[in-house]
Amino acid sequence: MLKSFKTRLNLNNQQRTLVAKHAGVARHAWNWGLEICLDALANNLKLPTAIDLHKRLVAEVKSVNPWYYEVSKCAPQEALRHLQKAFQSSFTILGRGKPKF
Repeated sequence: MLKSFKTRLNLNNQQRTLVAKHAGVARHAWNWGLEICLDALANNLKLPTAIDLHKRLVAEVKSVNPWYYEVSKCAPQEALRHLQKAFQSSFTILGRGKPKF
């Protein structure tokens, strides 16, 4: 027999705001990285890894968007890792298509 547990987070206003900021930064990093990867595919270039994307993100995007520094550095890193996994799985599974914005 399988059991499952439901967990509910009771966040206060400050925590709710911080969670929303992390989600926003992750979403921005995903969309930015996806644009870079789709441009690379369109130009028949090598697909950048998550590490390459993060280095480029730090150099280009973080200096322009100071709100990136309000959250943990792990939020954009994980988003870019998930983007890399999405591209890898889209290439290994036929008919799956490209990741979306």
